[in-house]
Amino acid sequence: MPSFSTRRRMPFTPAQMFDLVADIERYPEFLPLCEELTLRSREEAGDRIVLVATMVAGYKAVRESFTTRVVLVPDQQKVLVEYLDGPFRHLENRWRFKALAGGGCEVDFFIDYELRSAMLGVLVGALFDKAFRRFSEAFELRAREVYGSAGHENSARMA
Repeated sequence: MPSFSTRRRMPFTPAQMFDLVADIERYPEFLPLCEELTLRSREEAGDRIVLVATMVAGYKAVRESFTTRVVLVPDQQKVLVEYLDGPFRHLENRWRFKALAGGGCEVDFFIDYELRSAMLGVLVGALFDKAFRRFSEAFELRAREVYGSAGHENSARMA
């Protein structure tokens, strides 16, 4: 199964990065391959917020939609994504945000997936792999756009 993980240091607070990743309805604005995202449900479950969403991923003539359960855990600054339905046999995605002593945060991103169809794997496997590898970069660029290049230093002014 293809998987990818990265750990990046960013000049933004864990809360800022968590908020960007948790704002799934904005993904079509900046995330590679994400053409559409529909929030199906949102519920509070103790210290967690559970979202169910369907994303349409596309490139040229190829379009696939899949549904995931996104579990937001604000107190622990983590986001867990579980696959529910679509072209994958398996999809797991995790984000964790950890404050750094000198400011900013460390962002851990992990994704593991397997497409259900070998034919689809041949058609879009390399494309998905390339896009997933660019996800953390896309969120960093989005953070700079939303919070400014100084990150945590601007957060007080933007609040």
